[in-house]
Amino acid sequence: MPVAKSQVVSVRVEPHLKAALQLAADREMRSLANMVEVMVVAYCRAQGYPLEGVSEETLANTKLQGSVT
Repeated sequence: MPVAKSQVVSVRVEPHLKAALQLAADREMRSLANMVEVMVVAYCRAQGYPLEGVSEETLANTKLQGSVT
């Protein structure tokens, strides 16, 4: 089955939030886009939201450094 093309999501955030996101991405050696993806997956897991359609590769690559779970 072909992989679906990724979707573009644009968000506006305060400068201090973008700086915090950039710092987190730098520390994790990730792009901003990938860091947002990791955070969304981590949040969904923590809140029990379903992650249907998320590939096993994505799930495996979204563990935050320093997290215990």
